[in-house]
Amino acid sequence: MTGDDLREVMETCLPEHVLREAIEAAGLQQRERRLDAVPFLRAMVMSASSPSGGRQADVVRTYFEAGATRVVRGSYYEWFGGPLETAMAKLATIAMDYAARFPRDLPGILGGVTDWRIVDSTTVHLHKHLKEIYPGTGDYAAIKVHKTMSVGSGTTLAYHFSPAREHDSRHLALDESWRGFGLLIDLGYASLERLRECERYGVRVVLRLKENWQPKVKTIQRGEVTRTFTSGTDFDVLLADEVLLLNGKAIDAQVSVGTGATSVAMRLVGVRSPKGPYCFYLTNAPATLGPRQIADLYRVRWEIETNNKLDKSSHRLDQIDARKPQAVRALLHASITASVLVGTLIHRHHLAAHGDLPAGARRTTPPLHAGLLARMLSTCAMRIAETMDETGPRAAAEWSRLAGVLVHMGEDPNWKRRPSILDEIRGWKSSVRKKPRRPAERLKA
Repeated sequence: MTGDDLREVMETCLPEHVLREAIEAAGLQQRERRLDAVPFLRAMVMSASSPSGGRQADVVRTYFEAGATRVVRGSYYEWFGGPLETAMAKLATIAMDYAARFPRDLPGILGGVTDWRIVDSTTVHLHKHLKEIYPGTGDYAAIKVHKTMSVGSGTTLAYHFSPAREHDSRHLALDESWRGFGLLIDLGYASLERLRECERYGVRVVLRLKENWQPKVKTIQRGEVTRTFTSGTDFDVLLADEVLLLNGKAIDAQVSVGTGATSVAMRLVGVRSPKGPYCFYLTNAPATLGPRQIADLYRVRWEIETNNKLDKSSHRLDQIDARKPQAVRALLHASITASVLVGTLIHRHHLAAHGDLPAGARRTTPPLHAGLLARMLSTCAMRIAETMDETGPRAAAEWSRLAGVLVHMGEDPNWKRRPSILDEIRGWKSSVRKKPRRPAERLKA
């Protein structure tokens, strides 16, 4: 990542003229002498990774430390209202739109689609005063953040909020805009209607097999079959009667899920997990992807779980201390905007470092770690904000220095020992050699 890369990301997502447009549209700038909204909105994002105290207090502290005129406590809490929520939502949209412009990093088995999308939600507990507006599943207040994440860019593409009590599945609707994409989801989104939507809109999907589903087996391409069977036999019956053996070999079968005219044709693949039991997946991916590759694709779904954890640990998504719904949503928008900025910086850095490598080539430049980069970005936040208002050679040198610091401190120290499945697919291979097993006769001796 160069200084120009860092400057472009920051000035595109948080420039003064864009902030002014968002402020004007939201009606946030009411009194010039009381609030200069541009640094205030920047403080909303920059303080998302600052663990100093309460989120609202940190925003105002950052704002005052930047040189703004101090006001009484009651006045600045009034700023966290509807106009601020609208402005922060606008900033998040700008950041996500900017991230969507870059090429996707989809080598190997990730190819064949426009992009893989992962859909999941994370729950944020709120102050008890908001229990009627955002009821949780128990006697508490909580809000769900429903996210759609791009595997190809590592950033959030879209999100919305709902009361935590609402089920996840109702918040995913496929349409024509999904055509050509891939979808990775957990069992919370699994339904026969969703499989039909994937078939209708040409969406490639991978999900775990639900326990109460009873797929009918038409043919078996891989797996040890002990005798012939009738097409349409229940998969569970084949296992119970030992027609299909679970002996460690991968399984690949053509099945139908559902009944009658509404049934959906799918592939059912099964692989033995490292811990012993088999894991079964449903997919409509072509046969060019084997069972173990399908299993690896599903493991990529964990990227959104990691992203949610980072949003909570690095961007303080679950440290919302506000008591007004508008303030809660404004702070959530700020956290997600900060997360998208970090993801975009990482994606740009990896494209620049590995964009010219041939397919399947091993990557040797260390990847950036989102959590480390987020912490370092927070540390440099005020200097970045100041540099955004500077011009000339001095500003260019400062951007280069800041970029160098972010890259140096953001490199993943464990990438050679514990690469994620997504890193391995992209070419970051583990350098840890497994010790060869001793021959049985030597163990007996």
